[in-house]
Amino acid sequence: MENHRLVLPQHLNHYGFLFGGYLLAWVDETAWLSASTEFPDCRFVTVGMNEIEFKKSVREGSILHFNSQRIRIGTTSVTYHVQVFRDETEIFSNQVTMVRVDESGRKQPLPEPQPLNLPAD
Repeated sequence: MENHRLVLPQHLNHYGFLFGGYLLAWVDETAWLSASTEFPDCRFVTVGMNEIEFKKSVREGSILHFNSQRIRIGTTSVTYHVQVFRDETEIFSNQVTMVRVDESGRKQPLPEPQPLNLPAD
């Protein structure tokens, strides 16, 4: 799955760079969108991200490109590798694990993933 974000003034920290919390939220959202697309009608919550290391700083006006690929399916969880690019440069990557839960927050088994209907090249 692909997604894009425009870095606006409200996303900046007091030094004029993208605040890391916004980037983490966008990475989390991209993983959630991927899980929700592959497993429609399932409720997902984030249970973990791996090591967080920001590789490059980002300024206002940058357009960020997010790319998410599924790397693991468990009984109740699915993990995505999310990469973030500015132009052609990777600025961040992370593995995000989402778990399926019911209305009470209890883990639920995953169904078979739905094929993604991507446009043909």
